[in-house]
Amino acid sequence: MSIRLRFAPSPTGYLHVGGARTALFNWLLARHEGGAFVLRIEDTDRERSSDAHTQAILDGLAWLGLDLDEGPFFQSEGVERHAAQARRLLEEGKAYRDFSTPDELRVEAERQGIGHPSVLARRWAEEMGDEESDRRAGAGDPFAIRLRIPAGQTRWEDLVHGPMSFDNHDIDDFVILRADGSPVYNLAVVSDDAEQRIDTVIRGDDHISNTPKQILLYEAFGWDVPRFGHVPMILGPDGKRLSKRHGATAVEEYAGQGILPDAMVNFLALLGWNPGDEEEVMSRARLVERFSMERVNHTSAVFDTEKLGWMNGRYLAAMPAGDVVPLFVEALEADGWGGDAWSDREDGWLLELVALLKVRARSVNEMVEQARPFLGEVETYEESASAKQFEKDPAGTAERLATLAAAFAEAPEWDEEDLEEILREVAASLEIGAGKMIHPLRLAVTGRGISPGIFDVLVLLGREETLARVANACKHLSRLGDGDVS
Repeated sequence: MSIRLRFAPSPTGYLHVGGARTALFNWLLARHEGGAFVLRIEDTDRERSSDAHTQAILDGLAWLGLDLDEGPFFQSEGVERHAAQARRLLEEGKAYRDFSTPDELRVEAERQGIGHPSVLARRWAEEMGDEESDRRAGAGDPFAIRLRIPAGQTRWEDLVHGPMSFDNHDIDDFVILRADGSPVYNLAVVSDDAEQRIDTVIRGDDHISNTPKQILLYEAFGWDVPRFGHVPMILGPDGKRLSKRHGATAVEEYAGQGILPDAMVNFLALLGWNPGDEEEVMSRARLVERFSMERVNHTSAVFDTEKLGWMNGRYLAAMPAGDVVPLFVEALEADGWGGDAWSDREDGWLLELVALLKVRARSVNEMVEQARPFLGEVETYEESASAKQFEKDPAGTAERLATLAAAFAEAPEWDEEDLEEILREVAASLEIGAGKMIHPLRLAVTGRGISPGIFDVLVLLGREETLARVANACKHLSRLGDGDVS
C-alpha cells in the first residue's frame, strides 16, 4: 500500500509559514513516494474556528500549488464516532469515568501533595467501583472519560529525531471525552487518522508531547501505529520563534508582497531540509525527486527574509516576461495605477518594461516601485543623487544636458546603439567622460540615481518624453543656479 500523509490545520487563523512548511514536507514526501496527500480541517474548536480561516488555508495551499489527493475532511463531522470510540474503551476497561470537576481534582491534589491529579482521579474511580459508577452514570451525573495509562514506556522511531521514549509514569490518565460529550484533541486526531488510513504523520516539534498519548490510544484500540516525524520549529533571525515582530508570517501576506509561489515553495523546502550538496534553486519536480526525511535537520531553521528575496529574484529573472506581465499589472493596480498609465503606449511596450525590470527586482512589488519613472512624470529628484549630479555645478550640468538633448533630437533611430553612440560623441566633444553625461541624464529622466541601463530606459520612455524630461531638468538646474531650490 502506498504512503498516506495528511496536513491537519486548525481554522483558527490563517495559513502561517510554519504550517505551510509542514504541509509542504507532507506533500513532497507523498509525491516522492507516489502516495496520497490528505487535507483535514480540525475544526472542533467551534468558538475560534471560522469559514474565513478555512478558506484562507485552502487558498494558501492552492497558491503554493500543493494539490490535494483527498479532502478537505472536517474533524467536526466525526464527533459521534470519536465519542463512540471513547465509550468502547470504557466498556473494555481501558478507560474509566471521572465524576469530579477539574477544580475539585486540582484543589484536592494540591492539598494531598499529589503531582499528577489523574492519580487521584483513578483512585476515586477504583474506590467507587463499577457498580456505583454505572449507577451514577445511569442517573445522569456528568462524567469525563479518562484513558487508563499502563505501566512501562512508550517508544517510537522518529523519522527526524531517531529513537524516542517516554516513561508512562510521567503521563497522566488524560481525559479523552469531556463531561459535555466532546472529544479531546488527541482522541479526535487518532480516530481521524485511523479512519483516513494515515500511516505517516509529519508535523512540528511542538507535537512531540502528544505523540506518546496518541500511541497509547492506538495501542488501546488495537490499531496499527503510524510512523511519526517531528520537524524543527522555524525561528526568526534573532533566534526566537517566528512571529509578527519578524514581519509577515501568513502565506497570503507574502503573496501580497510580490513573492512567487515557486520561490516560496523552494525557500520553505530548505527550512529544515537540505539536499546534501550546494544546490539551492530547485524546481518542484527537482524538490520532489530529491526530498527525503533522512535529510531533515534536527535543529531549528531560521527564516531569513533576505534569502527569500534573493531566491524570489532568481525565479523572477528566469520567468518569461509574458508570464510576469499579468502579475505585474495586478500589482500595479493594487498600488493604484490605472490602465491609462500605459494604455497609450505602443504594442509590446509593457512587455519590454517587464523584461527590463524583472532581472533587477527581487519581487513583483519591487518591480512596481522601479516602474514609477516610466509610468508617471518626474516631479522630484532623489536628494542624494541630486547633491552629486545637479547641485555641484547646476549651470554647467544644464548646458551639457541641453547639448545632449539637441543631439538626441536629431537621432536617426531611437534605439540603444544610436543613443549610446550619440552620447559618447557629445561627451568626447565636451572633453568629459561618458559617465559625466550618463549620471546626470539618468537623474534627469528618472528622478533617481539608480535605474536599469540608461539607454534601455531612454528607448522605453521614447524620444518625446525623454526630451521633455531633460528640458524640465534643465529648468530645475537653472533655478538651482539662481539659488531657488523650491
